[in-house]
Amino acid sequence: MKNGVRMIDIAEKLGVSVVTVSNALAGRDGVSEQVRQQICKTAEEMGYKPSGAGSKKKMDSQKTGKSVAILTSERFIGSMGTFYWELTANISNKLSAANVVMVYESISRANEKNLVLPTSVMEGRVDGAIVIGQLSRDYAMALSKIEIPLLFVDFYVSRCSVDSVNSDSYHGGYMVTDYLVERGHENIGFVGSLNTTSSINDRYLGYRKCLMENNLTYKKEWVLEDRDELGILYDNIDFPDDMPTAFVCNSDETAFRIIAALKSKGVRVPEDISVVGYDNYTVSNICIPAITTVEVDLMKMASESVELMLKKLDNPEYTEGRRIISGKLIEKDSVLDLRSHGGKTV
Repeated sequence: MKNGVRMIDIAEKLGVSVVTVSNALAGRDGVSEQVRQQICKTAEEMGYKPSGAGSKKKMDSQKTGKSVAILTSERFIGSMGTFYWELTANISNKLSAANVVMVYESISRANEKNLVLPTSVMEGRVDGAIVIGQLSRDYAMALSKIEIPLLFVDFYVSRCSVDSVNSDSYHGGYMVTDYLVERGHENIGFVGSLNTTSSINDRYLGYRKCLMENNLTYKKEWVLEDRDELGILYDNIDFPDDMPTAFVCNSDETAFRIIAALKSKGVRVPEDISVVGYDNYTVSNICIPAITTVEVDLMKMASESVELMLKKLDNPEYTEGRRIISGKLIEKDSVLDLRSHGGKTV
């Protein structure tokens, strides 16, 4: 904005939340008339103007159709962001086919930490928002208070009453672990930093259920972290002295790194240790050996996400909870069948 005045500036001056300022200026419910008048007066005195147009009303009159923001965290951009880039592209294409304008916005780590909400949403420039990839609970909760149709994709937040579209991570984690069990593996580890994303937690719980149902030993030291609290993957992996015969990895990117780390220690995959991943994305095929994994149906996730958002745009009160998209096991070359080796690695 030319005048540099932002909603957060108004909020800080009045000692209210940015959400309250946004609702007041947009004429939404949830703000008392006294507070609304105070906010509008302060905004006028400070010279605040919505970016890109004189007012939300003027922008609405110029719209030829609906518009939807696609929001992703900054940490999903770059080397580990390719999975989300394809999902974003698929959703964008399907929105365009439905004559819905897509506005993309990346959420920086600083804005996520400080609960600075997306400009496109706060300025009332979009009719709905699709969030792709895990956000912090506090940020998701703050975003959910903006009264526009909202959808989470590939994650959910239990304390948020926001619809979501997710791959069936719980069953997928079980399925890929059971694949190892069927091939004679009894000592199985898991790689993924717990409580980082809902999908990692669900895949871990599927892994634990499979161990439990097959009466297999669970060892805490076989659960390895792969990323920090910001979601940045570690360059180095700390392996235990007593190693399992297989690792279930929460993603193909992590599986790729685990295989590279094992090779650097002289450990052969799959001859010494088997490794499985999740997503069936590009990295699973370029890896040597190619990674056995669970395929996520990105096209179906995109279709279901757009279908649900269109329903919410037509009826902002529409809600249905979580849509779960099943995955399928893709068998490649990263698992040794211990049944043909007497139950031991070679």
